[in-house]
Amino acid sequence: MTTDNYNTSRRAFLGLMAGGAALAASPRPAPAQPIDTRARIVIIGAGAGGTALANRLVRRLDGASITILDPSADHLYQPGLSLVAAGLKPASYVVSGTAEWLPSGVTLIAEAAAAIDPEARTVSTEGGQRLDYDFLVLAPGLVLDHDAIEGFSLDLVGQNGIGALYAGPDYAARTWQAASKFAEEGGVGVFTRPATEMKCAGAPLKHTFLIEDIATRTAGPGKHEMHYAAHDGNLFGVPIVSEKVRMLFQDRGIAAHYSHVLKAVDPGRKIATFATADGTTEMEYDYLHVIPPQRAPEVIRQSGLSWPDKWTDQGWVMADMKTLRHLRHPEIFALGDVAGVPKGKTAASVKWQVPVVEDHLVAAIAGREGTAVYDGYTSCPLITRVGRAMLVEFDYHNNLVPSFPGIIAPLEELWISWLMKEIALKATYNAMLRGKA
Repeated sequence: MTTDNYNTSRRAFLGLMAGGAALAASPRPAPAQPIDTRARIVIIGAGAGGTALANRLVRRLDGASITILDPSADHLYQPGLSLVAAGLKPASYVVSGTAEWLPSGVTLIAEAAAAIDPEARTVSTEGGQRLDYDFLVLAPGLVLDHDAIEGFSLDLVGQNGIGALYAGPDYAARTWQAASKFAEEGGVGVFTRPATEMKCAGAPLKHTFLIEDIATRTAGPGKHEMHYAAHDGNLFGVPIVSEKVRMLFQDRGIAAHYSHVLKAVDPGRKIATFATADGTTEMEYDYLHVIPPQRAPEVIRQSGLSWPDKWTDQGWVMADMKTLRHLRHPEIFALGDVAGVPKGKTAASVKWQVPVVEDHLVAAIAGREGTAVYDGYTSCPLITRVGRAMLVEFDYHNNLVPSFPGIIAPLEELWISWLMKEIALKATYNAMLRGKA
């Protein structure tokens, strides 16, 4: 980068940060008068979606009973896991307390939902409590199905060249232990993604790019052989982005293997087995990054609220793609990873989904129709190397919808896009949790 381009990018980034600070500090419009109601609202899940919605609802509703169910004492900033798995952040960077984000006036029950009866409008908890609801919001996240990969278990992560960053902060840190050894010693790296829908579909690519960059810097060029196993005929769900990634892979010597789905791991022999269109094939590895199939939690799949005719092996909630309202039970909404919509399994998507659910839920309480629409907005700060990223934003129709046109080009590897991921994103995420973004 030339000095002039560097200074231009730096001024642009500082301008964005200053503008964001000014916006946060500027007087906000007076909020609408809270609606007086005795509505019983149950939210399953205190992740990004459930927490952000609870914070917004408590300001919109006066007298409502808002209960949120989540057994975890820890709230995870999941966008940071890819940074932990590349040795760029400590595991503690992504961990905070679930309760510290919730406002007064919201009841947190530290239990998981065990059953949902949409006809009786009840939720049963694993501890035996029964909660009646007038409105139910499903935001439990998703389940990582590690058992679907023969020979793999989480006990293997960090040993014998195996990584799995999705499994949580400790496993992301162990992933870095295995990846850093590979970076130092060289060898064959194999990077995977599942055939199911998944949260942040850019994360497998980020990890591939980061480890390739770090490995090349550490041991030098030519010491590593990099392979990426794509689950279908593309590298990313948006065609123009997929082509850009293909070009970057080609430039950096990363081999793409299409329609390769990881089915089994032999950690002793360091062999990964893939299902392909032509049968199974084996690949040797020195470092293997595993991302397992991903599905809705069992309580959702057993509730009768999933799509009956698509994603049948995954169980995503049967939600209207524009309103996130259940198609058979209008008092139920889906939010975040569990929503059965074509896009939207990212924290950035949740930021745009939450106001839509809020609008329609509050409108229903007030006896009117909501007007807000979710257009499938999804954002992926796609890291391509340490210090560079592409800020890729798109909608249901695979249109690129950049937030900063003229400042951040979505398909260019930029320092400013890296800083958006490494610095600005967490502050925006935290503001979202508080219901202020």
